[in-house]
Amino acid sequence: MKNTRTHTINKSFTNRFLIDALRETSKRLDQEDVQYQWGHMGQCNAGHLIQTLTGMSSLEIVESVDFQLDEWSEHAIDYCSCTGNKVDDIFLFIEKHGLSHSDIVQLENLSDRKVLGNLNGGFRYLERNRREHVVEYMLSFADLLESS
Repeated sequence: MKNTRTHTINKSFTNRFLIDALRETSKRLDQEDVQYQWGHMGQCNAGHLIQTLTGMSSLEIVESVDFQLDEWSEHAIDYCSCTGNKVDDIFLFIEKHGLSHSDIVQLENLSDRKVLGNLNGGFRYLERNRREHVVEYMLSFADLLESS
């Protein structure tokens, strides 16, 4: 099986960047006037984090996948660093900042058991298309990274 984790020289910088991005994204998603749609590549769980990490807009993210509105989990499975597709650049960038393919899939589905076990109040399942659950998940993920 292919190892999808990328190793960086300065892991503490990478973790700090990702932690800050998770917190910034959760703060933005906590605002009611921010567009959130789980089925939209640029406005879903991963889409919002990718906006923060890359500085891309929702539209730019959708353009980067040539308007193929698959789920991020599907793009993560199909990803290959040598195809030259614009979405590949996004995956290369987010890998350099500490997110693996499985992290993206788990973020989309709010399914990482370690993150869920780290939630305030203890382990519980979250619904992937509920904004407040995405906020909780991202904050728990940031806390988990910060404590490691």
